[in-house]
Amino acid sequence: VHRLRSVDNLFVVVQEFKDYQFKESKEDALKDLEDLVKKLPWTDPLKVWELNNSLKKKKTKRKKHNLQSPANKEKLSDGGEEGGADQKDTNGQEDCAQSIGGVEPPDNQDAEEPQGAASQNTGEEEEDNEQLDAEDEVQAGCGSGTKAGDGQTGEGEATVLKFRVTCNRAGDKHSFTSNEAARDFGGAVQEHFQWKADMTNFDVEVLLNIHNNEVVVGIALTEESLHRRNITHFGPTTLRSTLAYGMLRLCDPQPTDIIIDPMCGTGAIPIEGAAEWPGCYHIAGDNNPQAVKRAANNICSLLRKNESKDSSTALGIPLDIIQWDICSLPLRTGSVDIVVTDMPFGKRIGSKKKNWDLYPACLMEMGRICTPGTGRAVLLTQDKKCFVKALSRVSHIWRRAQTVWVNVGGLHAAVYLLRRTWERAEERRSFW
Repeated sequence: VHRLRSVDNLFVVVQEFKDYQFKESKEDALKDLEDLVKKLPWTDPLKVWELNNSLKKKKTKRKKHNLQSPANKEKLSDGGEEGGADQKDTNGQEDCAQSIGGVEPPDNQDAEEPQGAASQNTGEEEEDNEQLDAEDEVQAGCGSGTKAGDGQTGEGEATVLKFRVTCNRAGDKHSFTSNEAARDFGGAVQEHFQWKADMTNFDVEVLLNIHNNEVVVGIALTEESLHRRNITHFGPTTLRSTLAYGMLRLCDPQPTDIIIDPMCGTGAIPIEGAAEWPGCYHIAGDNNPQAVKRAANNICSLLRKNESKDSSTALGIPLDIIQWDICSLPLRTGSVDIVVTDMPFGKRIGSKKKNWDLYPACLMEMGRICTPGTGRAVLLTQDKKCFVKALSRVSHIWRRAQTVWVNVGGLHAAVYLLRRTWERAEERRSFW
C-alpha cells in the first residue's frame, strides 16, 4: 500500500460512523466524543500500527542516531512549508501527515517503501480539502505521538508512548471547532491509554475526521506526505506528484510513446512520468528560464538519487528539458503521442484575461504536434470557463472524452482528457 503512487496519506481506520448524530449543545457533543474513546475497537488498528512501525524500522536503521531533534530540522529545512503545517493546516488532510516531522527527508525515495509515506486517494483527498478549505479544519492535538526515537529500541511496550490528535472538520452544522474536538477527544485518549500528549515528537497520531455527519477515527501510518517524492526545487505553482501521476494514468501511456509537457514549470509531471513510465520518452519545456532551471535541478536530483541507490546499474532517465514558446513549439507536426500539462490558472501565473488568447493558441499548437486519430491530451486548469470556450473553437481537432474534478490547494479545478480527431491541423511552419 505504501508503494501506491496516487495516495498522499495512509491511515488505519479504527471505526467509521456513516451517520453520527451530534448533540446540539457544544458541551454535550464534546462529551459524546470523549465517551466514544472507551467504546472504540483499538486493538487491531494498534497492531497494524505496530506492524507498520516494525517494517519502517528496517528501512531507517542507518538513521537511528538522528531520529530525535534532527528529524524536526529535516522537516523545517525542506522548503520551509512543512514546519508551518503543524500550527495551521491550510491545505487539508494530506498535509497533516506531512507535518509530523519525518524520519526521512521528503525527497528520500525510500519514503515510497513501507516507511510511512502517507496515503489517501487523491480523488477523495482532493474533495475533502475543498470543504476543509472553506471550514476551519485546524490541525489540533491534545496529544499524540511517539517520539520517533522511542520505538527504535524495541522496547515499545515498556516506554510510555507519546501521541497527538489531529482533527479535520468540514460542515457548518457543528457546535464545536476542530481544536475543541481534538482537545477533548485527545484528553479521553490520554486517560484511556495513559499515553503522554506531545504535539511534535509523537509516536502515534490519532486522526479524528468529521465531515458533516460522518465521523472516522483512524491512526496515521505515515509521517510525511508522498506527494513531494520527486521535487527538491519548488516553484510558485509546483504540482503534487500524486496529482501528476493521476493525470498521466488518465492518458494511458504505452511503451515508446512520446509525452510532452509544454508548460512544465518545475517538471513535476515529466519527472513523475519518467520515473513511472521509463518505456516512454518525455520532453518538458517552459518559456520561463527560471522554471527550466528549477526543472533541470529536479531532474539532476532524481539522477543522483538513482545513482546512490544502485551505482552499478545507474542509468539516465528518458527525459529532456527545453526552453520554448508554447504557441510555437519546435516539434514536427503529428510527432507527439501525448500532451500532459498543468495550464496557467491565471492567478499566480498569467491572468484570466491573457488566458482568453493563450488557451486557444495552446490547443491549436498541441493539436498540430499530436498524432491525428491516436493523440491525446490531459490538461489541468481552474479557469474552466475560458478552457471550455477555447475548446469549442478547436472542436475540429480536439474532442473531450472525460472530465475529472480535483481540488488544487483549495481551488476547484478540472482535469480534461482530450482525444485528437483525424482532422488535419493547420500547418504553421514552412521549415519542417
